[in-house]
Amino acid sequence: MRKSLLFPLGALTGACLTLLVASPHGGVWAARAAVSANDAYSQLNLFGEVFERVKASYVEKPDNAKLVEGAITGMVTSLDPHSRYMNAKAWTEMQETTSGEFGGLGIEVTMEDGLVKVVSPIDDTPASKAGLMSGDLISKIDGEAVQGMTLEQAVNKMKGPVDTQTKLTIVRKGADAPLDVAIKREIIHVRPVRFHVENGDIGYIRITSFNEQTTDGLKKAIASITKDVSQDKLVGYVVDLRNNPGGLLDQAVSVSSAFLQRGEVVSTRGRSPEETQRFTAHGGDLTKGKPLVVLVNGGSASASEIVAGALHDHKRATIIGTRSFGKGSVQTIIPLGAGNGALALTTARYYTPSGRSIQAQGIAPDVEILQDVPPELKGRMDTMAESQMRGHLSAGEGGEQTGSQSYVPPKAEDDKALHAAFDFLHGVTVNAAAKPAPKTSVPN
Repeated sequence: MRKSLLFPLGALTGACLTLLVASPHGGVWAARAAVSANDAYSQLNLFGEVFERVKASYVEKPDNAKLVEGAITGMVTSLDPHSRYMNAKAWTEMQETTSGEFGGLGIEVTMEDGLVKVVSPIDDTPASKAGLMSGDLISKIDGEAVQGMTLEQAVNKMKGPVDTQTKLTIVRKGADAPLDVAIKREIIHVRPVRFHVENGDIGYIRITSFNEQTTDGLKKAIASITKDVSQDKLVGYVVDLRNNPGGLLDQAVSVSSAFLQRGEVVSTRGRSPEETQRFTAHGGDLTKGKPLVVLVNGGSASASEIVAGALHDHKRATIIGTRSFGKGSVQTIIPLGAGNGALALTTARYYTPSGRSIQAQGIAPDVEILQDVPPELKGRMDTMAESQMRGHLSAGEGGEQTGSQSYVPPKAEDDKALHAAFDFLHGVTVNAAAKPAPKTSVPN
């Protein structure tokens, strides 16, 4: 069974190699110098010869399984930042994560320049409570240097029994010295949807991730809001997707469907035209056409961009905030059999209903609102966009875009984008930091 996911961000790793080249008498390197790069079978023969040479001549006896796993990992990660091989343990952990409950600290991470980079802390988790922030670099875990670890090794080291403590050494841009942060592990219950009624007439819905519980959580939020506020009093909804790194494709489609009567939500296009798939809205607009504002920023990626793009193209929502991340590729999970783990392989790009690719471009807001960033955080709250990731897929049509602001003030009263959304729904003119982007019409 294959399952499509939209991974928030991929891992980037680098290696520095010191080579001792064998002489022609070794029979490996010179014999292969003339092999055609297009001859796959000859290349596989080369791999076999190198594998045997390593087994026979390495200074210590190598583990065959680790050699093969390392070769597979190198092959897959060389494709793009989001394709990767998961061994059996990593595959199990991925399934736990997408189910919405797992043990750990509660942070979305990637790899950058050999260090673990915090993409975003998950709301109401130990990492969030300890003050970890988007952009922080983790240089040590319990005193052990992260440099040289794979992303999976670093993540596994941060995991552990509930109520045990781990110490992270954080490199934070603008800080004079690394920070040591002690965090107690907990069972992470990812509650993907939070909501409340604002000012007695606006439904505020925050979606933090797209896991198996997201659509059910959204439906409960809308039902609760409509129960508490009469239809004649309810002026509209704010859907907050800021710093939401993405998740499951089917959840992005069903979340979009909760606000659309009909029409295409997203299409995925692979290498050949016959691989194109189109996903349409189902279930009807649960909000009965009430005005809608969607908040995005530089940390909104993948599934978040599908939702924002679909609602924007159908003229169903006004987008406020800053340009989204631009992660417009689909990773298909391909299980490899019992004990062998799985591949997360990039198999397609995704496109909004109007036919625009989001890859390396992102979703531009209708109204751009820049937050007032505290002096100590200035210069480090612009997220690295998809276009800046090493080995990323090209944008195709259109120019690539760099990262945008990802800062969200911790206090709602300081949140300029949030207040702009409330003002918009109340009919107040919004003071934008840039001209509103034109809307694109699509057939309904």
